[in-house]
Formats: sequence, C-alpha cells, structure tokens
Amino acid sequence: MKRALVVLALLAACSHQVSLEIQAPATLPDEPPGSEIATVTRIVDGDTIEVRVTGRDEGPGAGDAEIGSVQRVRLIGIDTPESVDPRRPVECFGKEASAATRALLAEASVHLVKDVEEADAYDRLLRYVYLGQEMANARVVVNGYASAYTYPPNVRHSEMFVQLEGEAREKER
Repeated sequence: MKRALVVLALLAACSHQVSLEIQAPATLPDEPPGSEIATVTRIVDGDTIEVRVTGRDEGPGAGDAEIGSVQRVRLIGIDTPESVDPRRPVECFGKEASAATRALLAEASVHLVKDVEEADAYDRLLRYVYLGQEMANARVVVNGYASAYTYPPNVRHSEMFVQLEGEAREKER
C-alpha cells in the first residue's frame, strides 16, 4: 500500500498543465543575416522537430539544407526530458516538454538559424528556431520545459539560456 502511494505521489509530481505564457526575448535581430525558412511537420520530442525546408535567406546564419527536403532539427542550447528513446523510460516531464514544443511549433512557419556546426552525430540539423522575432528554444526554457544545455562550439546564446533557466527555477515554472 505504501509503495502504491509513493508511485502515485511521484506520478503527480511529474505532470502539470502545459503553459507557454512567458515570452522569450526577441533575439532574431541579434543573429547574423541568413536563415532557412521551413514549415514544422512533426514534433519528435521537446528538443527535436522535423521540418520541410521551403526557402532560404542567404547569409552566414543559413545552413546547407536543401530546399524541399525534410530534416530533423535539434534545438540548440536546450535539453528536455526524454520521451521517445526506446532504450529508456519516459523521464519525468518528458511528455509535458514534448506537448509544450508541440503547442508552440506544430505546423508553424519558422526561420532556422545555424550557430557553428551544421549537424550533430545523429544527422540532425543544429538550429535556433524562430517564430517571428522570438526564439522557440528560449521560450521552452523560460517556461520551465527545458534546461540550458551548453555544447561547444554552438554557444552563441548559452548565457541567455542559463539566465532564462534560472528565472524559470526562481519563479517555480
């Protein structure tokens, strides 16, 4: 009986309503010129999406993805609890992090901005994802669904992510 109560308490502690009320800073003007323009076709989990590349604004911020291609994109600078790794159980708040990213980005038209590296070891594009002027990566962090994840050399916004994570923790988001 005690064990069942502990399990129920842990399950209750790992779930809550998805809310993305807090906006992140509008940082697109701070980026180098250039981006890939894409439509989000699928949310894989809280920090990985799938997109169809529909265009390109030339400049150093644009990556090498071919127009018309479907690509997996890893949101740079953040980490969310696992929810789809077949080798591991769903982590606490993994479903909520995925739901938050889905609520924010499902079927959205976005700009993808590269930092230093084009792709990771899993052939996912590494990008900052923008909805208008606001970075989606940062919005997920400031609302408490992701933590800052500094992975050199892609560190252009790492200080901001750490600051937003601290704010989310302080405000108990």
